[in-house]
Amino acid sequence: MPYHKNKQQAFQAAQQGVTEAQDVYEKIVKDSADYGQQLKHLKQEVNEAFAQIENALENASEKQRKRLEQYREDLSAIVEEVNLDE
Repeated sequence: MPYHKNKQQAFQAAQQGVTEAQDVYEKIVKDSADYGQQLKHLKQEVNEAFAQIENALENASEKQRKRLEQYREDLSAIVEEVNLDE
């Protein structure tokens, strides 16, 4: 049973990490004086989310694995978008 609980907790941590990164991304103001700080915060959140996804993938169920792969694609899209704006 602990294995199942840890698997679920890892998945939920990844899910929350992606949500937080998306929230930070949506709140960025490009013309803001602290745009650089906002980008730094976003990079930190994205890196943490990627790490959480990798951790969750280690023992994810097939259903979770598909969702985690989608999260990874979503984060990659955010990174691409930010890189295009620079």
